[in-house]
Amino acid sequence: MPRPTVATSLSAKLLLLTILFVLLAEVLIYAPSIARFRMSYLEERLAAAHIAALSVEAAPDLMVTKELQAKLLAYTGTHVIDLIQPGARVYMLSRPMPPQADAVYDLRGTGMGMQFVDAGNALWLALEGALGSGIGPQRNRVIRVIDRSPNDPAQRVEVTMDERPLIDAMLDFSRRILAVSVAISLIAAILVYVTLHALLVRPMRRLTAEVVAFRRDPDGAPPLVPGTRADEIGVAERELAAMQGTVRAALRQRERLATLGTAVAKINHDLRGILSTASLLSERLTESADPEVRRVTPRLVASLDRAVELCSQTLSFTRDGVLPLSPAPTDLRRLVEEVGAEVLATARPDGGRVEADWVNEVPAGTLAQVDAAQLGRALVNLGRNAVQAGADRVRLSIQAEPANRLTLTVADNGPGLAPRARENLFQPFAGSARAGGIGLGLAIAREVLRTHGGELRLVESDAAGTAFALDIPQCNADRGAVAVAAHKSFVSH
Repeated sequence: MPRPTVATSLSAKLLLLTILFVLLAEVLIYAPSIARFRMSYLEERLAAAHIAALSVEAAPDLMVTKELQAKLLAYTGTHVIDLIQPGARVYMLSRPMPPQADAVYDLRGTGMGMQFVDAGNALWLALEGALGSGIGPQRNRVIRVIDRSPNDPAQRVEVTMDERPLIDAMLDFSRRILAVSVAISLIAAILVYVTLHALLVRPMRRLTAEVVAFRRDPDGAPPLVPGTRADEIGVAERELAAMQGTVRAALRQRERLATLGTAVAKINHDLRGILSTASLLSERLTESADPEVRRVTPRLVASLDRAVELCSQTLSFTRDGVLPLSPAPTDLRRLVEEVGAEVLATARPDGGRVEADWVNEVPAGTLAQVDAAQLGRALVNLGRNAVQAGADRVRLSIQAEPANRLTLTVADNGPGLAPRARENLFQPFAGSARAGGIGLGLAIAREVLRTHGGELRLVESDAAGTAFALDIPQCNADRGAVAVAAHKSFVSH
């Protein structure tokens, strides 16, 4: 498995995301900051203009010389200053030919939103000027600003000034903000990178390496020694170490079971031959002249038949592996009839013949996309379990489900399942539903249904009987056009 490159590593992504998020935060902070900076700049100009206008009050006849007036206007950076005091007294300073104002800004009662807009417009005009279009450095814009005096709110100050110095100050402030933002972003990114690399990335790389090594060689990989961390990484390390131990034990158990299964299959094959021979020979005992021999012979034959069945099922279970399926349109009613004939031919434990009602309620023409041989095998196992457990009536019905599925229900009126059988219902060799059983019938039936993409489940089981539901795929083909050619004989299986 290829290792991630520097550009695609988790560390690089953390570093990049940290820089981006810090810059985004700075952008969000910049908007109110630049608006506040513009307001502070204008308020400083208004405060200076107020002080400059007060010189008129100290001058003889409220008239200042042109030289002093020019100095005061140059000091405040304005063209015209109007100070309106209570009582409508106006003190005014002005250049000889003041320029006409291009825009008027009344700051009285201006909210934060309008401050954002005014600051944004000023920067946009500066950008247009830098690109060579509109009003910018090529032609200075003159603005008129009106507000209450920062020194005395009872007095109003109006100034006419160039906007270029204000824009230059805003641009210089923006450059400082940008430099600080980049510096903060880099410092924060480096700190976050180093911290997260130590706390997350290196432990995750270690866990990843352990997983890769374990996948390549489960037995040869050294066991993971979890740390003492109490966070999610520590939990992951401990769970991975526990999982490795469980998987290793399961693999060793599987190897032992595979070896044992091979041995059992060989022994079982020979034992089946021996029992078959004994079964054939025991049938001659029915011709014996001894009445007692003829009386016990059916039980002996039935016992031998059950032993042969045990060997056959065990051999089939250990040999089958993944069931090979050949799904085809299958007439379910016909399949259920053939299954019933085989189930009713099953011998009881005492050697007698089964006497039960096989009720086929599957409508004629019901088609399913299944392997007839394998599904028949599962139905035979369910039917035999029912009749050998004491049921004298087995009813099979069908119900259509959404998504082109069918539910085939097998219900009997037997005594119900024992508690131990319910606990290990589908476990091989452990979940026998009847006395003397080996617990393979239901396990094989469930495997058949799961191989079809369905499921076998217990619906109910009480003193009134037991019901199993089989989920199978429905056939979408036209019933009149599809031949049930795939309905194979399952008796040989």
